Amino acid sequence: MKVLKQNSLRSLVADLKEDEALELAQEMLDSGEDPLLVLEQCQEGLFEVGKRYEKRTYFISALIMGGEIMNRVSKLVLSMISSAITSENRGLILLGTVEGDIHDLGKDLFKVMARCHGFTVQDLGVDVPPQAFLNVVKDSSPDVVGLSSLLQAGYDKMKATIELLRENIPPSEEPPAYIIGGLVDKMVCAYTGSDYWTQDAMEGVRICHRIMKDKGN
Repeated sequence: MKVLKQNSLRSLVADLKEDEALELAQEMLDSGEDPLLVLEQCQEGLFEVGKRYEKRTYFISALIMGGEIMNRVSKLVLSMISSAITSENRGLILLGTVEGDIHDLGKDLFKVMARCHGFTVQDLGVDVPPQAFLNVVKDSSPDVVGLSSLLQAGYDKMKATIELLRENIPPSEEPPAYIIGGLVDKMVCAYTGSDYWTQDAMEGVRICHRIMKDKGN
């Protein structure tokens, strides 16, 4: 039954059925479903919205509506998971959606999950130019730099940002890893020069755990 609900929630978000998605999300929470899992299912539906936009079967209004559904579901669950955020510091993650992209929901989902698992997250927001990433890396010395985008147009900005960081941060001060997230795959990872890629917020947290373990933390 839970699998059916999860698949249904993904589909409802992807199909932009706001009232039905909110009703099912509330039902899942009331039945004891993991709030983070509810957010993950919504994120997967939102990724499908992004794919349909790239294929031009959806327009900008669909992206806005999909974001609104995710925002409303997030409000349902954030209060439930705030108590799970730990003060333990497993490392500093610098996070931002690259220049030219204003999508923040996948980024924000990862941020919440990372904080729940003991990471400190410095979020630069959306539409972040490469130079802004560089300035903060120099000031904060993060353990991980995460770049997000739900648009194919964001790949070049990811590449430009990582190139700028690698060129201007001395090897001894360079972050151990660069991660890209969103509508990405292994080919985009290779193109941008990043170390890791993920389309899944929880997998992103697991990657960060492995990075810090390799670093000795």
